[in-house]
Amino acid sequence: MQQTKIILPETEMPTHWYNVVADLKNPPAPPMGPDGKPLDPAMMQAIFCDPIIEQEMSAQRWVKIPDQVREIYQQWRPTPLFRAHRLEQALGTPAKIYYKYEGISPAGSHKLNSAIPQAYYNKQAGITRLTTETGAGQWGSSLSLAGQMFGIDVRIYMVKISYQQKPFRRSMMETWGGEVLASPTNLTKTGRKILAANPDNPGSLGIAISEAVEEAASRADTRYSLGSVLNHVLLHQTIIGLEAQKQFAMVGDYPDMIFAPCGGGSNFGGVAFPFFADEAAGGKHVRLVAVEPSSCPSLTRGHYAYDFGDSVGFTPMMLQYTLGHDFMPPGIHAGGLRYHGASSLVSQMYHEKLIEAVAVPQVATFAAGVQFARAEGIIPAPESNHAIRACIDEALRCKESGEAKTLFFNLSGHGHFDMVSYDKYLSGNLEDYDYPQAEIDAALERLPKVKA
Repeated sequence: MQQTKIILPETEMPTHWYNVVADLKNPPAPPMGPDGKPLDPAMMQAIFCDPIIEQEMSAQRWVKIPDQVREIYQQWRPTPLFRAHRLEQALGTPAKIYYKYEGISPAGSHKLNSAIPQAYYNKQAGITRLTTETGAGQWGSSLSLAGQMFGIDVRIYMVKISYQQKPFRRSMMETWGGEVLASPTNLTKTGRKILAANPDNPGSLGIAISEAVEEAASRADTRYSLGSVLNHVLLHQTIIGLEAQKQFAMVGDYPDMIFAPCGGGSNFGGVAFPFFADEAAGGKHVRLVAVEPSSCPSLTRGHYAYDFGDSVGFTPMMLQYTLGHDFMPPGIHAGGLRYHGASSLVSQMYHEKLIEAVAVPQVATFAAGVQFARAEGIIPAPESNHAIRACIDEALRCKESGEAKTLFFNLSGHGHFDMVSYDKYLSGNLEDYDYPQAEIDAALERLPKVKA
């Protein structure tokens, strides 16, 4: 069966990002400082440059994409939208399935959409060095490339379990000039304290963030760069959904449901927020579904409370769905989803029942990824497999009911550097992790005592 590929002309690439804050009925809760009071934005200058802080605090609906950023985007954007005819046929579903393929970026994922503007704004502010964290390596790869493009040095604290599982992601970062360290390290107070307590600590995104923030705050030439969670990151990623809207218009279709993997929230927000804007403007209701791992279920089993974005408490406290900042997730292969909390914006929208969330187990996600690869030819990243799993499950429900829904998911990256994980699945050695409720309860007991 012929594959339908919907290609948006380069001239139609969006000129602005979309800020969902403008369309929320309730303003986002303010970040809190260590004293439990709303944070003065000036306090963020130790780790972020001023243009990034401005975007983080903004409620402006449309934010212009700088010309230089847009020119770089054009190396791979607009990304194609596909109609998954062969997958539909394999499932025997009356549903129409579409996916947008972000894996064609030079770094192989959607993460470059925010790495480029973050490097650009830091360069404009005179910053010569960035620190960051990475889980599966997609963000670290993207920022390494962006740093190379703008002449900025990049040091990446990579979660140790992912550092071990994904050596070629590390090689990719180093090829683009990034310095990669397995976190926790002995180079920071945070890392030394954690290793003293447990020399075999596998690391987490929360720990890696603590190390990167600690170093950035201690050096005048260095700022911190984050690949998810914060408002400005989700803002940059909305180019995905904005392009998708134009592509659906080209074929005269529109989704009933949208699925995207959700760890910190950049992937989900990037594809879902522009469609929420359509509904807010009086358009069609679309079910927006965030898909997370059952082993790290911040939305579906977490607590809506103020918490730190890192493990130690260097970052401001944000109102979010969280499993507790010192939550230690299992070493699942979707390293980009191993985070204790969710974006404040995604959390607020979930709390206000504007979006949905579902948690899926690891083995089932790889089964979905293999089924998709055999039908459509693209091997997805483990993170993307979560969205594919939820989309396939809905397509099978349509098969049972006879309902011909239009389903859409974001294929956020390719899995070419994740074949060790696929090997484990194919050999029957991949395991599910269902995080014990007692461990979640214990982590939630240690939340900061700040009233929402």
